[in-house]
Amino acid sequence: MAHVLALNPLSATDLLTSFGTFGILVVLFAETGLLIGFFLPGDSLLFTAGLLSATGAGRLHLSLPWVLLAAAAGALLGAQVGFVIGRRAGTAMESRANHPRLAAGMRRAEDLFTRYGPAKAIVLARFIPVVRTVLNPLAGALHTPTGTFTLWQCVGGLVWTIGLVLAGYALGAFIPGVDAYLLPVIALIVVISLIPLALEILRERRRDAGSQR
Repeated sequence: MAHVLALNPLSATDLLTSFGTFGILVVLFAETGLLIGFFLPGDSLLFTAGLLSATGAGRLHLSLPWVLLAAAAGALLGAQVGFVIGRRAGTAMESRANHPRLAAGMRRAEDLFTRYGPAKAIVLARFIPVVRTVLNPLAGALHTPTGTFTLWQCVGGLVWTIGLVLAGYALGAFIPGVDAYLLPVIALIVVISLIPLALEILRERRRDAGSQR
């Protein structure tokens, strides 16, 4: 009981040690479906779970197939629930995003929708902390067609979850002792996960610059 009370919800290793594979499903569901989950460490949790599936560091042994299933289920179900909440709440949802980080995430999510349209925005948002929390209800509030949202949130959700879990697993399987450098490795993976968004923004700016000539 004392260990659970001392749990750091921002620590992927604490979450995995305390709740195991089930914790992956719950955390990703909350982060992608409920505004209160915006602070949860989705990227680092996925990568760490994959790494621990390969190394069993700290006596924590996770099954890779169950990790992949829990991650995909949490991310996909969470996004769909967030979409339904946004559809029902409508524009009133924005008034609930009163936390500074949530408000900033809302602005970035709206910018993604305006700049790239629903399909690209839904996929890209998966790789941006906080934005992936608010974009799903925002898509519902903007009356994005359910079929369009479901298709692209599944594509983005599977690429995000499976990609990061397998990246962690591959690193743990092929580099002995990498778990001793867990924190810097996780930081690197979080940065790498933002590369698709950075490349897309760069291409968009180049297109804008070319059209203004």
